[in-house]
Amino acid sequence: MRLSEKKQMIIAHIIIAIYLLPLLILGENAHIRVHDNLDSNIAWYKVLSNSGQMFGSINATIPQVINGLPRNALGTEYSLIVWLYYLFPTMIAYFCSQAITRFVAFWGMYLLLKKHFIPQREWTFINVGVALAFSLTPFWPSGMLSTLGMPLALWAFLNVRNGERSWKNYLVLTLLPLYSSFVLGFFFFLVAIGLLWIFDMIRGKGINLKFLLSIVYMIILYMFVEYRLVSSFLFSTEPNSRDEYFHARLHLWRVIRLTFKNFILGHTHVMSVHGLVILPVLLLALYIIINRKLWKKEKAFWILLVINFVLSSWYAFWFYKGWYPLTVRFHVLDTFNFARFHFLRPLIIYLGFALGLKILFEHITLRPIVHFFIVAQILLLFAFNDEIIHHTKPTVKQFYAEELFQHVKDYIGLPVEEYRVASIGIHPAIAQYNGFYTLDTYNNFYPLTYKYAFRRIIEKELAKNKRIRTYFDEWGGRCYLFTDELGKHYMFKKNSKQKLINLELNTDAFKEMGGRFLFSAVPIKNAKENHLQLEKTFTNKDAAWKIYLYKAR
Repeated sequence: MRLSEKKQMIIAHIIIAIYLLPLLILGENAHIRVHDNLDSNIAWYKVLSNSGQMFGSINATIPQVINGLPRNALGTEYSLIVWLYYLFPTMIAYFCSQAITRFVAFWGMYLLLKKHFIPQREWTFINVGVALAFSLTPFWPSGMLSTLGMPLALWAFLNVRNGERSWKNYLVLTLLPLYSSFVLGFFFFLVAIGLLWIFDMIRGKGINLKFLLSIVYMIILYMFVEYRLVSSFLFSTEPNSRDEYFHARLHLWRVIRLTFKNFILGHTHVMSVHGLVILPVLLLALYIIINRKLWKKEKAFWILLVINFVLSSWYAFWFYKGWYPLTVRFHVLDTFNFARFHFLRPLIIYLGFALGLKILFEHITLRPIVHFFIVAQILLLFAFNDEIIHHTKPTVKQFYAEELFQHVKDYIGLPVEEYRVASIGIHPAIAQYNGFYTLDTYNNFYPLTYKYAFRRIIEKELAKNKRIRTYFDEWGGRCYLFTDELGKHYMFKKNSKQKLINLELNTDAFKEMGGRFLFSAVPIKNAKENHLQLEKTFTNKDAAWKIYLYKAR
């Protein structure tokens, strides 16, 4: 029995709610993504909320981080996600953000498919099913609607392009900049929309002034919302850590390998989980097109497939070492990550998925297999639920270990603004979240002079290990106390047997920057040689870490 469109929509909303349920029920006991989430953005929101600099000037700094992190490094106050974390406890804010993003993603993809790609009523189950699958993708949480909002934006732009006059289109274009990032998604989307306008011009469809003005309108809104980014990028003269980001280093064979890796597996910040179910559908649909010579009829499908592969190729070739001479001449090629055009891929992959399913339904005898593919993809995405995919990682409560660090704070017994700390073997975001003033941080926009000053502390450790030396010197986003023995690992839990035996820190440089205490997740066996004194060891049942508190002598 075929379900009505209304019933399909109700079921889809229920499934999204079930997907979100663990976050609501478990709260701080939930497992969520650590990389570019717990280790950074979530702590940044709390630091910003407590800084009193929400509306700070473009020249303001936040003393809690690196003796004065530029206020601009923590994003705009006109972003809704910042206010969610300002108004609500961490996990309530996180749940609300997830819910907003997933429901908007569903409706955006559904409306786009129904209006512009598969309008026939008999294909409703494909539109609803693909929209549901798209909304369940494991997107980067702090990206908000930067990628998952693209279908809704495309729906609005295509409406305007077709001459439709509706306040809904402009409402979408107005609200999306308040809950998405320009540099982490919509810059690349708007470039693509601009190319579509140019393509229309070349094809003789005229200027289409309303379409052009709608693109300009959204760009202007982003410039207003992201005024801190605009100011930092265009008007700041002080060198920053981004000036030493060198990406062009891969040999051709590694570029080719990365192309296919990205095409099949995707990227951590825009995970589409398409390799097992969607990719076979796309290839099978392509086979049908080739076999039955459906090139003209299914033009939209194969064009999307070509664009999909081109974007993976562009992503990989951005890291080709052949770019190096151009990056030397045009510095913007290093400071701005143009590889992120591949952030368009989730939109393109799921549009292709819908069109591919339609082709299969029309040209194969086993039509129920189309329903199977939809259900299989949804079940696969459920397996990528945070609570499942991150279950081996600490919970939010265990990660930030607030009770443990309160004990540390009480033991030190000084106002936190009177001393500086740094961490070894754990992310500095943990100390920041707990209110400590840190010399270390994870941020890709801070003064280059600070990076050089901090480097003095770990200079001997970097000299021992080429991998961490390259990581710090040619990127530096993680301004951490790297050590040769720990390498690029910074999550040593309390049951770890790891030790530091041959640590060589410049403790004098540490103290010159205001450093007084080290939070180490592992014991430092040669602490005395580093002019460090073990004060006390802290642990409790609700913390993922054991903290060895060392004082610089």
